[in-house]
Amino acid sequence: MSADLREEVVFRTPEPKDGQAVWEMVSNDRQLDTNSPYYYTMWFRDFAHESLVATVRDEIVGFLTGYRRPDEPETYVVWQEAVRPRHGIPNLGVDIFEHAAAQQIADGAKYVEATVSANNKPIIWVLKKFAKAHAAEVETGVLFPSDYFPGEHHDEVLYRIGPIAS
Repeated sequence: MSADLREEVVFRTPEPKDGQAVWEMVSNDRQLDTNSPYYYTMWFRDFAHESLVATVRDEIVGFLTGYRRPDEPETYVVWQEAVRPRHGIPNLGVDIFEHAAAQQIADGAKYVEATVSANNKPIIWVLKKFAKAHAAEVETGVLFPSDYFPGEHHDEVLYRIGPIAS
């Protein structure tokens, strides 16, 4: 795919039938936690309006899963995001994040949260760039320490951005 494909990217609400394609993308990425195909299918039924897929010519080239916190509905949590390797579309991951967050802000979200490894510099850059663009504060801290998880796992560092003006 080439850079001119950027103009062909369509951002849309996912559907349950997209679960398999997203699962395949995640299972081919060693940096992401792999959930079951059923998980993505169910997620795209129950949290479709908080999530997003990016397509080119009807092929899914990226996705983002997210949800609104039940105990804090003004907070939008970005759960997982990925793009297809070698998709050839500049800043696709940034664009997916910004489109998904913009939809939630338009729907009343005032905060955006994501947990990441302290070593995941690309997503940390995206989060800080997003906060700067919205003149919002960024709070960070360990949400879940590594010893909450089996095996080798990093601390899950929470990035909380906001408040964001709608």
